[in-house]
Amino acid sequence: MAQVRLQNIVKTYGSHTAVNDVSLTVADGEFVALVGPSGCGKTTILNLTAGLLELSSGSIHIGDRQVNDLDPKDRDIAMVFQNYALYPNKSVFKNLAFPLQMHGVAKAEIDTKVRAAAKVLDITHLLERRPRELSGGQQQRVALGRALVRDPKVFLMDEPLSNLDAKLRVQMRAELKRFHQDLNATVIYVTHDQLEAVTMADRMAVMQGGVLQQYDTPEMVFEHPANVFVAGFVGSPAMNLLPARLEGDTLIGPMGWRLDLSPANAAKAAAAPSRELILGARHGTIGLATEAAPGTVSGRVYTVEPTGDITYVHVRLGAETLVVSVPPEMKLLPDAPVWLRFNQDRLHLFDAASGRALPLSA
Repeated sequence: MAQVRLQNIVKTYGSHTAVNDVSLTVADGEFVALVGPSGCGKTTILNLTAGLLELSSGSIHIGDRQVNDLDPKDRDIAMVFQNYALYPNKSVFKNLAFPLQMHGVAKAEIDTKVRAAAKVLDITHLLERRPRELSGGQQQRVALGRALVRDPKVFLMDEPLSNLDAKLRVQMRAELKRFHQDLNATVIYVTHDQLEAVTMADRMAVMQGGVLQQYDTPEMVFEHPANVFVAGFVGSPAMNLLPARLEGDTLIGPMGWRLDLSPANAAKAAAAPSRELILGARHGTIGLATEAAPGTVSGRVYTVEPTGDITYVHVRLGAETLVVSVPPEMKLLPDAPVWLRFNQDRLHLFDAASGRALPLSA
């Protein structure tokens, strides 16, 4: 396996910039997920790395080689696509063997490599079947196997689970994670589903508008989002984001709700470039009560969503709606008055103009 290094890469189409000055390093044996909404540039980055697109500027290194001018076949990478791209009239064995045959590998070595890959992916019993006889999950394993037999330096995966149903997608997330752990493979994985990134990746690169917004471990991205976009994109339900103005040590919402800040948060807010801020709080960091208490903010239940083990309560706070999670035994009715208590140790504050998270100190 090998390290992948992207340095100031840019891809333009006329006046449109699809990837704008992105730099990141994928360590040898690391699983990195590229995430973001449609059109954010994540698949373009994957295709640039693979050599399927030509860079406008910047450089890409795989291992100790700059690969800007190398054809895809010479980059020592293997791709797994969304549609699997299996040959329908070839058996699983022949599908796995095909890339080795194209590289002129001896027949005996092909047989050894195909059976070794099939054993790793638990598809030995499927080798004589054709793709139409396989389930979606089995086809996905065959697509992985076809990449694995080549023993590439890097695996590039473009939304390989998006065609699977929800239950199978959860199962295959675990399979892919185990695949990575067993092989210590270098993987760059594109997905629009941030849950896939959080559960599988060592690090995740969050993209928007062709620009890299944050590159860190899933835990750090979740707990310390770099800006409002990342805060709202990573996490389900998304982080609650409320506009507010700082007056003294108090945040005041557009419709008059007030939240007195802790000394630490007040100091952080006071160091902001302006008084216009955005308060961020995840659903699990907000307490909900049916009676008023000091330090709480009053609101009104808008709707209630039971999910079995947890209930999400949508609460109107002036003109804004936020989501709070409560135990399922807590029964609430629409329009009921409630009071919210924010966990100030897990509160996020952002500058409203730039969207950037406020630092811990000035």
